[in-house]
Amino acid sequence: MTERSPVLSVRGLSVRFLMPGGRRVAAVTDAHFDVAAGECLALIGESGCGKSVLASALLGLLPGNAETAGEAVLGGLDLLSADERTLARTVRGRLVGLVPQSPAAHLTPVRTVRSQLEETVAALTGVRGRAGVRSAARAAAARAAFPPDHLDRHPHELSGGLAQRAATALALVGDAPLLLADEPTTGLDRDLVDHTVDELRRHIDHPGGPGTAERALLMITHDLAAAERIADRIAVMYAGRIVELADAEAFFGSPGPRHPYSRGLLQALPDRAFIPIPGLPPELGDLPDGCAFAARCDRADDTCAVLPPAADGVACHHPVPGTGEEARQGTSEDVRA
Repeated sequence: MTERSPVLSVRGLSVRFLMPGGRRVAAVTDAHFDVAAGECLALIGESGCGKSVLASALLGLLPGNAETAGEAVLGGLDLLSADERTLARTVRGRLVGLVPQSPAAHLTPVRTVRSQLEETVAALTGVRGRAGVRSAARAAAARAAFPPDHLDRHPHELSGGLAQRAATALALVGDAPLLLADEPTTGLDRDLVDHTVDELRRHIDHPGGPGTAERALLMITHDLAAAERIADRIAVMYAGRIVELADAEAFFGSPGPRHPYSRGLLQALPDRAFIPIPGLPPELGDLPDGCAFAARCDRADDTCAVLPPAADGVACHHPVPGTGEEARQGTSEDVRA
């Protein structure tokens, strides 16, 4: 099979927040991954591990006290070094479609959902004429299962789930080569979760008419069932670092995750062992010198006092052995796609 070219290529992405007194918070550290054309990469991990900070860095939406390093190349453009004018006019909506984590905060409060959809259709597509724009806006709402009788409501009149569907409809309007979905199933019941992730999958599997660029999906989620449903690969983040990159089928099936933290995430699910991971993640402003997961890990020993190497996409001194193999040692400091 021909290897698919990356739509997004991230190398060494790091984010530090400068705090009062000179303290630095390492929110994301040396992230390396690609998202290929036609691929969904699901980024998972506990709250506060840096997933949404990584997404904000790609869109230039970090606060003023943030420092970034590394590169994130999309369509020949390094998103991390692009200026605000380029990000606003070229990247957001056109190169990157965003399903935001807090949709109500991203919807314009004084305008109806219909008017926001129609404006987006007019700005990002070739549809012209009032009737055509209105029809395209209704079609976008239907894709996200947004009820047509709510189109003339304002954001404050929507439930959390309806706001989520409105934000998803807006993100699907353009032909952005990268769709970035940050917790796209928040506030949805199971049927709507399945509908939403299936629509996101269709968005990248069927990119549109002739001349339309292939698309990729980077989905940030706590919903492992949703990730299992549509992801091609899984990236697991812990304490600001990507600690495992794996094929989704192997991750959720056999042989399963190799990193002890990743395995703990799955074992905590109600339909699995329903055993929580003991302890709490470390503060990002006070990370240990070695493995950040060691204090919670039953496989840890003295070697975990230094940062773990990476072997076969797993940043761990003592990864869980795969089927028919022993855990192997590598030389890289961090997981690299």
